[in-house]
Amino acid sequence: MNKLTLVKVGGKIVEEPETLKQLLADFSKIEGFKVLVHGGGRSATAIAAKLGIESKMVNGRRITDEETLKVVTMVYGGLVNKQIVAGLQAIGINALGLTGADLNYMRSEKRPVKEVDYGYVGDVKEVNSDILSDLILKNVVPVLAPLTHDNAGNMLNTNADTIASEAAKALAKHFEVTLMYCFEKKGVLMNENDDESVINEITPALFEKYVAEGIIQGGMIPKLENAFEAINAGVKQVIITRADNIHTNLGTRIIKS
Repeated sequence: MNKLTLVKVGGKIVEEPETLKQLLADFSKIEGFKVLVHGGGRSATAIAAKLGIESKMVNGRRITDEETLKVVTMVYGGLVNKQIVAGLQAIGINALGLTGADLNYMRSEKRPVKEVDYGYVGDVKEVNSDILSDLILKNVVPVLAPLTHDNAGNMLNTNADTIASEAAKALAKHFEVTLMYCFEKKGVLMNENDDESVINEITPALFEKYVAEGIIQGGMIPKLENAFEAINAGVKQVIITRADNIHTNLGTRIIKS
């Protein structure tokens, strides 16, 4: 089975020309088939402010009303996505920028209102992995924006981590998939105050042990739970690392056993 690396990077890295250039250079060094998933939240917030639209967040998640949806569609699907695609073309990588509506590759449903009304935010229901696989096997690199659609004419804002994990799970039937999440540290740390204390490998048993001991805590717990969910759905491994290490084997590998 062909190997595929799916890399998810936050908006911060792709929104600055210098860090974007470095990221794409590192991304180009990854061997074999690859996919890039990006955020773009800071740009969306900045452009919304210029347009006089207030950005409302709850637990780090954007409330997406009608006006905000227009902004995130423009920024994620347009500005940020196309800058990445153009940057990849400049270094000889044939890329195609996609939202979930393009080729109907990812369909979602508007999140039901519970304690919070998130507005036009999508929960993923279906991924057309066959269409993505066809593109990838033609040596096209999909660049996935954090937007989906509901198949009824509406775009929906969708968390980039979710896009990455859902795409990785769906592509696992076509490829041996490595899912990489980039964040500001070199990996999951044994000691949060020591940036060099990277845990090289985490299995389900080690995860339970580290959570019980308080080594893994806070926002890292759901991140790792999502990683194991991806592995249980057929993804070969999940790597949590820093963006400048995506072309190396450095970081924390999350594996089945």
